[in-house]
Amino acid sequence: MKSVHTLGRWVAIIGPGLLVAATGVGAGDLATGSFAGSLLGTAVLWAVAVGAFLKFVVTEGIARWQLATGCTVLEGATRHLGGIVIWLFLPYLFIWSYFTGSALISACGVTLYAMFPIFDGPVHGKIFFGILSSITGFALVYQGGYRLFEKLMSICIGIMFLTVVLTAVLLWPGFTAVLHGLFVPTIPDFSGLGLTWTIALMGGVGGTVTVLSYGYWIREEGRVQSDDLAVCRIDLATGYLMTALFGISVVIIGSHIRIEGSGAALLIQLSEQLQGPLGTPGKWLFLIGAFGAVFSSLLGVWQATPYFFADALTLLRHTGTSSASDQARLTVNTRALPYRAYLTALATVPMLGLFTGFREVQKIYTITGAFFIPLLALVLLLLNGRSKWIGDRLKNRLPTTVSLLATLLFFLWIAVQKLTV
Repeated sequence: MKSVHTLGRWVAIIGPGLLVAATGVGAGDLATGSFAGSLLGTAVLWAVAVGAFLKFVVTEGIARWQLATGCTVLEGATRHLGGIVIWLFLPYLFIWSYFTGSALISACGVTLYAMFPIFDGPVHGKIFFGILSSITGFALVYQGGYRLFEKLMSICIGIMFLTVVLTAVLLWPGFTAVLHGLFVPTIPDFSGLGLTWTIALMGGVGGTVTVLSYGYWIREEGRVQSDDLAVCRIDLATGYLMTALFGISVVIIGSHIRIEGSGAALLIQLSEQLQGPLGTPGKWLFLIGAFGAVFSSLLGVWQATPYFFADALTLLRHTGTSSASDQARLTVNTRALPYRAYLTALATVPMLGLFTGFREVQKIYTITGAFFIPLLALVLLLLNGRSKWIGDRLKNRLPTTVSLLATLLFFLWIAVQKLTV
């Protein structure tokens, strides 16, 4: 009985970090990781670890600001950088929501069609199963609230990590190759596609706009004091360690196959190629893990993104009329109209993307998300860099400042590269 209590307490501690991991890992990670593994092998495993660390630095900064001030990063940026932040954020959120929603709905549809090919072709299967996945995710979030969402995500996390990691173990290339890929940074085919795919692998680890959700999830867990930062760091370290483990596993899986297809047929091709070395059980193991990854991302985005809209709307209403202490107490009501209206729009409007090519939707989704991390890193450099705003104890230290600057420059460069491709 004591061990069960201890396990429950540990899960409660790392819960929000696991939610971040499950939401951030999706179809993009599967595609990028498998392509990079197919082209470059296990030599680029180090890039996954570096990408996960950079996302950890950003998300830890979000937690540190919120626990020190009682305000979300969105609230803090609005108060200290001006109301223009909200007017810039909302149009960006609308665009990102549409293309992210379309990509997730399409990914769920494609994965389910690969598991149950009951239609003439992947396009019709993608549409049917995509709509079904979106409606199911909407119903679960709308009716169940945060606690049901947390339990469902725990199930998805278990499925996606256990199955994908087990698939990688079955295809294990040996400890020597894995350790060399993790601790000896090299980029095969540097002058060709090697550099491009290594950078894509680093940038594709974890989420983009969804990292903001961590602040709202720790509020749901009752973490509101600066003393909770130590728990958040353990929580986030666990979450991003699992994210890195997932990415490493996908690269290992990709290193055993040769990918030539794209678009809606990608996951089908991946699973069929795995049937050779692993047999039918291996094919299904991968598909189950893939669906766990993409559906958990859909659930996470459906649950978290309306927070951002409702928070922004509340800030617009209170700008100039509430004191800083009043704003610090603002919380998002998930039963109120702003949250539920945005959830409804998010689960329905992006269905239009099902009638667009899967590859095109994924590309625009990647571009719109790529610019957010460097902007967020810049905001955290400004907010967490001033003792007047955050206090001396939790102010950015030199290692954190250097890491955030590296994140800013690296992801800004990635964003520009994606825009010009």
